[in-house]
Amino acid sequence: MTKTVEFFFDVGSPAAYIAWKQLPHVCREAAGTIDYKPMLLGGVFQATGNHSPTTVPAKGRYMMGDLGRFAARYGVAFEENPHFPINTLTLMRAATALQMQQADRFVPFVEAVYRAIWVDRKNMNDPQVVGEVLQAAGFDPAAIFALAADPAVKDRLKAVTQEAVERGVFGAPTFFVDGQMHWGQDRLDFVKQALETT
Repeated sequence: MTKTVEFFFDVGSPAAYIAWKQLPHVCREAAGTIDYKPMLLGGVFQATGNHSPTTVPAKGRYMMGDLGRFAARYGVAFEENPHFPINTLTLMRAATALQMQQADRFVPFVEAVYRAIWVDRKNMNDPQVVGEVLQAAGFDPAAIFALAADPAVKDRLKAVTQEAVERGVFGAPTFFVDGQMHWGQDRLDFVKQALETT
């Protein structure tokens, strides 16, 4: 029986970026499928009282270095973004909108945004930069911003974020397989094991 991993993520999380790049490989090897759950990490933090590891300078430095080591191990391009943290509200609304209305464009959109933040070190806090990134990736920026402003899209992102909180999510990336939660890109071996367990 094919199993599904629910993947709660936010493009502002470097750990979620590493997971995004690896999860398709894990699912291919374990014959699993992915249910992408774009959420607003800031909303999760606010609801749970959690904070980015970078609020503790020593922890933040260690985390970024550690992610660099994982990226090198996986052969994934990764650069620390000097503009971090990124306000991802519009970006996550746009991802949600595409998932709802243009599903075939969802993954290319997230790929383009992740690359801009965690490879090309772009300042995705700047709407002009976002527009340039989207245009270069083959999207119409004005159309994307319009989709992101749709009240139904805003409600959907709020709902998924609330679902995440209610299910115990406190950070990104978070995965669920058979209702069991796994947190962190360094727990993908447990995700793979869960997908393979009959």
